[in-house]
Amino acid sequence: MTTLSERISQSAFDGSRLRVVLLLDLHDGAQQEFLTAYEHMRHQVASVPGHISDQLCQSIENPSQWLITSEWESAPPFLAWVNSEAHLDTVKPLHDCVRDTRSFRYSILRETGGVNAPAERTRAGAFQAAPRVGDGVVRHALTFTVRPGSEEKVAAILADYASPEARVDDTTRLRRTSLFLHGNRVVRTVEVQGDLMAALRHVARQPEVRAVEEALNPFLEQDRDLDDPQSARTFFTRAALPSVHHLATRGAPHGDVERRALLYPAKPGCGMALARLLAQQDEAAAEDPAGLVDSSTVFQRDDIVVRLVDVRGPLDSDPLLAAAARGPRKAAVLARLLDLDALGVGACGDDTDFALSLLHRAEMRLVTDRRAA
Repeated sequence: MTTLSERISQSAFDGSRLRVVLLLDLHDGAQQEFLTAYEHMRHQVASVPGHISDQLCQSIENPSQWLITSEWESAPPFLAWVNSEAHLDTVKPLHDCVRDTRSFRYSILRETGGVNAPAERTRAGAFQAAPRVGDGVVRHALTFTVRPGSEEKVAAILADYASPEARVDDTTRLRRTSLFLHGNRVVRTVEVQGDLMAALRHVARQPEVRAVEEALNPFLEQDRDLDDPQSARTFFTRAALPSVHHLATRGAPHGDVERRALLYPAKPGCGMALARLLAQQDEAAAEDPAGLVDSSTVFQRDDIVVRLVDVRGPLDSDPLLAAAARGPRKAAVLARLLDLDALGVGACGDDTDFALSLLHRAEMRLVTDRRAA
C-alpha cells in the first residue's frame, strides 16, 4: 500500500512515465494546413529519446478543437526536448494554424490494460509511487539576460512598478512574484493559485506590466517586439524556466522565513543531472523539519538551474545545507556538475569552504518580492 508524500508536491525525478496533453483551437479553415504540419512534426518527435507514442484527436463536437496526447518514458527527456531550440523549430509551422493552445503534463500512477497489453507497459518503476499532496500553487519562472552595464537601470525598472490585479477569475489568483538579478541575468519567479496559463495571459494584458516590459526592451540581449506575436512567443518560450521539483518541510515555522535564490550554472549537458542532485539534497534536508530550509523549488532549463529557497536563518549558518552540498562526496559531485568558472568558484577543497564560496558567488540579488494582498 502506497503512502502520500507529505512534503514533495512536484517532482520530475520520480521515474514515472509521463502523459502530455496538448489542447489546440485551430483557426477556421486551417485543418488541412495543420494536418500537413503535424505529419511533418510527428516523425521528428518520434525520433526523440524517451518518446513512446502520441495520438492526434479531433473533437466530435467542435471540428476546430484538437488534442495531441503523447507518452514519454519519464519527465526529464520530455523537458529536455520541449525546452530545446529543436522543439522551437519543429513546432513553428503550427503557429499560423492555431488560435490557442493549452498544455498539461501528468505523471502516471495507475494503468489498466487488456490481457494483450505489452508487458513493458506495466514494468516495475514505471508509475508514480504515491500521490503527492499539493498546496494548489503552480510555480514557474522566466529568465533572460540584459546588456552588461545596464543592470542598475534594469533593477530600478523591475523594482518600481504597480502590481497587477491579483484576481484573475473565480479560480485563479496571483500569489507571489519574486525578481532576482545575478550579474546580467534576470530571474522572475511566480506563484499562481489555479491556472498558470490564465494567470500569465492576465498579467500580459495589464498596462502596468506592458509598460515595464516595453521599458526593458532597450536593455535586452535578445531583441523582441511585443507587437509581433511570433517575436513575443519566441522570446517567452526561450525565457521559460520550468519548475522541476518543489517541497516544503511542513514543519512548524521557527523564526522569520526569508526568500533566497541561488544560480547554479551547469557544465554543458549537465543541467538535468544538477537539478536532480539539488532536488535529492533538499529531500534529505527536509527530514529535519527544524532545519534551515522551510521550502525549496528547483527550476531548470538546459544548463541553467535556479534553486529558490525560503530559509529560517542566514545561509552561512549551515553552509553545506544551504548550498545543497551536505553528505559524503556531495560537494565533489556538485563541483563536477557545476560550471565553476562561470561562477568564479575555485576547485573543491574543504567542503565547508567550498560551500561558503558557492553561496557567496551563486546567491542572487533580490530586486523585489511581492505577495498578493
